[in-house]
Amino acid sequence: MKDLLDLVERRFGERLEAPAPLEKGHDTVRGLLDHRVIRRYADKPVDMKLLRLLCATALSSPTKSDLQQGDILIVEDAAKRATIAALLPDQTWIAKTPVLLLFLGNNRRQRQIAQWRDKPWPNDHLDSFFNAAVDGAIVLATFVAAAEAAGLGTCPISAVRNHAQALAELFGLPDHVFPIAGLGVGWPADPGYMSTRLDLKTRVHVDRYDDSRVQEEVDSYDRRRHAIFPYRTQRETTRFGEAGFYGWSEDKARQYSVPERADFGAYVRRIGFRLD
Repeated sequence: MKDLLDLVERRFGERLEAPAPLEKGHDTVRGLLDHRVIRRYADKPVDMKLLRLLCATALSSPTKSDLQQGDILIVEDAAKRATIAALLPDQTWIAKTPVLLLFLGNNRRQRQIAQWRDKPWPNDHLDSFFNAAVDGAIVLATFVAAAEAAGLGTCPISAVRNHAQALAELFGLPDHVFPIAGLGVGWPADPGYMSTRLDLKTRVHVDRYDDSRVQEEVDSYDRRRHAIFPYRTQRETTRFGEAGFYGWSEDKARQYSVPERADFGAYVRRIGFRLD
Protein backbone atom coordinates (compact mmCIF):
# COMPACT_ATOMS: atom_id res chain seq x y z
CA MET A 1 0.00 0.00 0.00
CA LYS A 2 2.91 2.35 0.66
CA ASP A 3 3.75 2.52 -3.05
CA LEU A 4 0.21 3.68 -3.84
CA LEU A 5 0.30 6.37 -1.15
CA ASP A 6 3.71 7.49 -2.40
CA LEU A 7 2.30 7.99 -5.90
CA VAL A 8 -0.69 9.93 -4.55
CA GLU A 9 1.63 12.20 -2.58
CA ARG A 10 3.88 12.70 -5.57
CA ARG A 11 1.00 13.74 -7.83
CA PHE A 12 -1.31 15.58 -5.41
CA GLY A 13 1.09 16.77 -2.72
CA GLU A 14 -1.01 15.09 -0.05
CA ARG A 15 -0.33 12.04 2.09
CA LEU A 16 -3.50 9.98 2.41
CA GLU A 17 -4.26 7.81 5.37
CA ALA A 18 -3.66 4.20 4.47
CA PRO A 19 -6.82 2.15 3.86
CA ALA A 20 -6.94 -1.60 4.37
CA PRO A 21 -4.72 -3.46 1.86
CA LEU A 22 -6.46 -4.04 -1.46
CA GLU A 23 -7.59 -7.61 -1.86
CA LYS A 24 -7.59 -7.18 -5.66
CA GLY A 25 -6.39 -4.73 -8.23
CA HIS A 26 -3.28 -3.35 -6.55
CA ASP A 27 -1.28 -3.34 -9.79
CA THR A 28 -4.18 -1.79 -11.71
CA VAL A 29 -4.57 1.05 -9.23
CA ARG A 30 -0.83 1.58 -9.16
CA GLY A 31 -0.70 1.81 -12.93
CA LEU A 32 -3.49 4.40 -13.00
CA LEU A 33 -1.86 6.48 -10.28
CA ASP A 34 1.44 6.35 -12.18
CA HIS A 35 -0.09 7.45 -15.50
CA ARG A 36 2.29 9.36 -17.78
CA VAL A 37 1.83 10.98 -21.17
CA ILE A 38 4.32 9.47 -23.64
CA ARG A 39 5.28 11.29 -26.84
CA ARG A 40 8.59 9.53 -27.60
CA TYR A 41 8.42 5.95 -28.78
CA ALA A 42 10.91 3.18 -29.38
CA ASP A 43 11.51 1.99 -32.94
CA LYS A 44 9.40 -1.09 -32.38
CA PRO A 45 6.08 -1.88 -34.05
CA VAL A 46 2.88 -2.55 -32.14
CA ASP A 47 1.42 -5.87 -33.25
CA MET A 48 -2.04 -5.52 -34.81
CA LYS A 49 -3.22 -8.52 -32.82
CA LEU A 50 -2.39 -6.68 -29.60
CA LEU A 51 -3.99 -3.51 -30.94
CA ARG A 52 -7.23 -5.31 -31.69
CA LEU A 53 -7.21 -6.90 -28.23
CA LEU A 54 -6.86 -3.43 -26.72
CA CYS A 55 -9.73 -2.20 -28.90
CA ALA A 56 -11.88 -5.04 -27.59
CA THR A 57 -10.89 -4.09 -24.04
CA ALA A 58 -11.76 -0.45 -24.61
CA LEU A 59 -15.10 -1.31 -26.18
CA SER A 60 -15.96 -3.39 -23.12
CA SER A 61 -16.21 -0.13 -21.13
CA PRO A 62 -19.43 1.28 -19.66
CA THR A 63 -21.83 2.78 -22.18
CA LYS A 64 -24.97 4.84 -21.67
CA SER A 65 -28.07 2.58 -21.77
CA ASP A 66 -26.06 -0.04 -23.72
CA LEU A 67 -26.19 2.28 -26.76
CA GLN A 68 -22.51 1.61 -27.65
CA GLN A 69 -21.85 4.98 -29.28
CA GLY A 70 -18.04 5.10 -29.06
CA ASP A 71 -16.05 3.89 -32.10
CA ILE A 72 -12.32 3.54 -32.84
CA LEU A 73 -10.72 4.30 -36.20
CA ILE A 74 -7.21 2.89 -36.77
CA VAL A 75 -5.18 5.12 -39.12
CA GLU A 76 -2.85 2.84 -41.07
CA ASP A 77 -2.63 4.66 -44.40
CA ALA A 78 0.66 6.58 -44.56
CA ALA A 79 -0.80 9.42 -46.61
CA LYS A 80 -3.64 9.95 -44.16
CA ARG A 81 -1.23 9.88 -41.22
CA ALA A 82 0.89 12.49 -43.00
CA THR A 83 -2.19 14.63 -43.57
CA ILE A 84 -3.01 14.62 -39.85
CA ALA A 85 0.59 15.44 -38.96
CA ALA A 86 0.50 18.36 -41.43
CA LEU A 87 -2.71 19.67 -39.86
CA LEU A 88 -0.97 19.74 -36.47
CA PRO A 89 2.53 21.01 -37.27
CA ASP A 90 3.25 22.13 -33.70
CA GLN A 91 2.95 18.51 -32.53
CA THR A 92 5.89 17.07 -34.42
CA TRP A 93 5.84 13.78 -32.49
CA ILE A 94 2.64 12.70 -34.26
CA ALA A 95 4.51 11.95 -37.49
CA LYS A 96 6.64 9.39 -35.63
CA THR A 97 4.02 7.66 -33.50
CA PRO A 98 3.89 3.91 -34.31
CA VAL A 99 0.08 3.78 -33.98
CA LEU A 100 -2.39 6.57 -34.60
CA LEU A 101 -6.02 6.15 -33.57
CA LEU A 102 -9.08 8.35 -33.84
CA PHE A 103 -11.86 8.00 -31.26
CA LEU A 104 -15.33 8.81 -32.51
CA GLY A 105 -18.75 9.58 -31.13
CA ASN A 106 -21.33 7.68 -33.17
CA ASN A 107 -25.01 8.58 -32.89
CA ARG A 108 -25.63 7.44 -36.46
CA ARG A 109 -26.29 3.78 -35.65
CA GLN A 110 -29.07 4.62 -33.21
CA ARG A 111 -30.80 6.74 -35.82
CA GLN A 112 -30.37 4.00 -38.41
CA ILE A 113 -31.83 1.43 -35.99
CA ALA A 114 -34.85 3.66 -35.36
CA GLN A 115 -35.39 3.85 -39.11
CA TRP A 116 -34.91 0.12 -39.69
CA ARG A 117 -37.34 -0.72 -36.89
CA ASP A 118 -39.82 1.94 -38.03
CA LYS A 119 -39.69 3.86 -34.76
CA PRO A 120 -39.80 7.64 -34.15
CA TRP A 121 -36.75 9.67 -33.07
CA PRO A 122 -38.03 12.28 -30.59
CA ASN A 123 -34.57 12.79 -29.04
CA ASP A 124 -33.11 15.11 -31.64
CA HIS A 125 -31.57 17.52 -29.12
CA LEU A 126 -28.35 18.13 -27.18
CA ASP A 127 -28.51 14.89 -25.23
CA SER A 128 -28.03 12.79 -28.38
CA PHE A 129 -24.71 14.50 -29.07
CA PHE A 130 -23.69 14.52 -25.42
CA ASN A 131 -24.32 10.79 -24.92
CA ALA A 132 -22.24 9.87 -27.96
CA ALA A 133 -19.41 12.20 -26.90
CA VAL A 134 -19.31 10.75 -23.38
CA ASP A 135 -19.41 7.17 -24.68
CA GLY A 136 -16.49 7.85 -27.00
CA ALA A 137 -14.51 9.57 -24.23
CA ILE A 138 -15.01 6.57 -21.94
CA VAL A 139 -13.75 4.26 -24.71
CA LEU A 140 -10.67 6.49 -25.09
CA ALA A 141 -9.92 6.49 -21.35
CA THR A 142 -10.35 2.72 -21.14
CA PHE A 143 -8.04 2.18 -24.11
CA VAL A 144 -5.36 4.33 -22.45
CA ALA A 145 -5.61 2.35 -19.21
CA ALA A 146 -5.46 -0.99 -21.05
CA ALA A 147 -2.55 0.09 -23.25
CA GLU A 148 -0.52 1.27 -20.26
CA ALA A 149 -1.26 -1.97 -18.42
CA ALA A 150 0.21 -3.80 -21.44
CA GLY A 151 3.38 -1.68 -21.25
CA LEU A 152 2.56 0.79 -24.02
CA GLY A 153 2.66 4.56 -23.81
CA THR A 154 -0.03 6.89 -25.11
CA CYS A 155 -0.77 10.55 -25.73
CA PRO A 156 -4.28 11.86 -26.46
CA ILE A 157 -4.63 14.47 -29.21
CA SER A 158 -7.58 16.77 -28.56
CA ALA A 159 -6.32 19.15 -31.24
CA VAL A 160 -7.85 16.95 -33.93
CA ARG A 161 -11.11 18.76 -33.16
CA ASN A 162 -9.49 21.91 -34.55
CA HIS A 163 -9.87 20.21 -37.93
CA ALA A 164 -13.07 18.21 -37.48
CA GLN A 165 -14.43 18.92 -40.96
CA ALA A 166 -11.13 18.03 -42.63
CA LEU A 167 -10.98 14.74 -40.72
CA ALA A 168 -14.58 13.98 -41.60
CA GLU A 169 -13.72 14.37 -45.27
CA LEU A 170 -10.44 12.45 -44.94
CA PHE A 171 -12.05 9.44 -43.29
CA GLY A 172 -15.52 9.56 -44.81
CA LEU A 173 -17.29 10.24 -41.52
CA PRO A 174 -21.04 10.45 -42.21
CA ASP A 175 -23.57 12.66 -40.45
CA HIS A 176 -23.87 12.09 -36.69
CA VAL A 177 -20.33 10.61 -36.46
CA PHE A 178 -17.66 12.98 -35.17
CA PRO A 179 -14.06 12.96 -33.91
CA ILE A 180 -13.51 13.25 -30.17
CA ALA A 181 -9.73 12.87 -29.94
CA GLY A 182 -6.78 11.18 -31.54
CA LEU A 183 -4.36 8.94 -29.68
CA GLY A 184 -0.70 8.18 -30.28
CA VAL A 185 0.35 4.71 -29.11
CA GLY A 186 3.73 2.97 -28.98
CA TRP A 187 6.39 1.36 -26.83
CA PRO A 188 7.87 4.12 -24.63
CA ALA A 189 11.35 5.39 -25.43
CA ASP A 190 11.54 7.01 -21.98
CA PRO A 191 9.53 6.85 -18.74
CA GLY A 192 7.72 10.10 -19.47
CA TYR A 193 6.75 12.68 -16.90
CA MET A 194 4.18 12.50 -14.12
CA SER A 195 2.26 15.78 -14.11
CA THR A 196 1.07 17.07 -10.76
CA ARG A 197 -2.63 17.66 -10.24
CA LEU A 198 -4.79 20.07 -8.28
CA ASP A 199 -5.25 19.07 -4.65
CA LEU A 200 -7.85 16.41 -3.93
CA LYS A 201 -9.79 18.86 -1.75
CA THR A 202 -10.21 21.12 -4.79
CA ARG A 203 -11.83 18.44 -6.93
CA VAL A 204 -13.42 15.96 -4.52
CA HIS A 205 -16.63 17.18 -2.89
CA VAL A 206 -18.74 15.51 -0.21
CA ASP A 207 -22.51 16.08 -0.12
CA ARG A 208 -22.24 19.63 -1.49
CA TYR A 209 -20.10 21.42 -4.06
CA ASP A 210 -17.66 23.75 -2.32
CA ASP A 211 -15.24 26.18 -3.99
CA SER A 212 -15.09 28.67 -1.13
CA ARG A 213 -11.26 28.41 -1.01
CA VAL A 214 -10.57 27.62 -4.63
CA GLN A 215 -8.42 30.69 -5.36
CA GLU A 216 -6.19 29.95 -2.40
CA GLU A 217 -5.99 26.30 -3.42
CA VAL A 218 -5.14 27.11 -7.04
CA ASP A 219 -2.44 29.56 -5.92
CA SER A 220 -0.94 26.86 -3.69
CA TYR A 221 -1.06 24.35 -6.53
CA ASP A 222 0.63 26.83 -8.90
CA ARG A 223 3.61 27.07 -6.57
CA ARG A 224 3.80 23.35 -5.82
CA ARG A 225 3.78 22.53 -9.52
CA HIS A 226 6.25 25.30 -10.38
CA ALA A 227 8.72 23.97 -7.81
CA ILE A 228 8.67 20.54 -9.48
CA PHE A 229 8.47 21.39 -13.18
CA PRO A 230 8.25 25.08 -14.16
CA TYR A 231 6.95 26.10 -17.56
CA ARG A 232 9.74 26.59 -20.08
CA THR A 233 7.88 29.21 -22.12
CA GLN A 234 5.04 31.65 -21.58
CA ARG A 235 2.02 32.00 -23.85
CA GLU A 236 0.85 35.21 -25.52
CA THR A 237 3.71 37.39 -24.30
CA THR A 238 3.00 40.01 -26.96
CA ARG A 239 -0.44 40.57 -25.40
CA PHE A 240 0.25 39.99 -21.72
CA GLY A 241 4.00 40.43 -21.31
CA GLU A 242 6.36 38.26 -19.30
CA ALA A 243 4.92 37.25 -15.93
CA GLY A 244 7.29 37.39 -12.98
CA PHE A 245 5.74 34.17 -11.76
CA TYR A 246 4.18 31.95 -14.39
CA GLY A 247 2.15 29.10 -12.94
CA TRP A 248 -0.50 26.69 -14.15
CA SER A 249 -3.41 29.08 -13.66
CA GLU A 250 -1.68 31.89 -15.60
CA ASP A 251 -0.90 29.46 -18.41
CA LYS A 252 -4.50 28.21 -18.61
CA ALA A 253 -5.91 31.74 -18.41
CA ARG A 254 -3.71 32.76 -21.33
CA GLN A 255 -4.51 29.59 -23.27
CA TYR A 256 -8.24 30.27 -23.13
CA SER A 257 -7.86 33.98 -23.84
CA VAL A 258 -7.49 32.93 -27.49
CA PRO A 259 -10.50 31.57 -29.42
CA GLU A 260 -10.15 27.83 -29.98
CA ARG A 261 -12.46 25.54 -31.94
CA ALA A 262 -15.06 28.28 -32.16
CA ASP A 263 -16.39 26.57 -35.30
CA PHE A 264 -16.87 23.15 -33.68
CA GLY A 265 -20.50 23.85 -32.77
CA ALA A 266 -21.21 24.84 -36.36
CA TYR A 267 -19.54 21.62 -37.54
CA VAL A 268 -21.64 19.54 -35.15
CA ARG A 269 -24.79 21.20 -36.46
CA ARG A 270 -23.70 20.64 -40.07
CA ILE A 271 -23.50 16.89 -39.45
CA GLY A 272 -27.09 16.82 -38.26
CA PHE A 273 -27.12 17.43 -34.52
CA ARG A 274 -29.49 19.85 -32.85
CA LEU A 275 -27.92 21.31 -29.72
CA ASP A 276 -30.95 22.90 -28.06
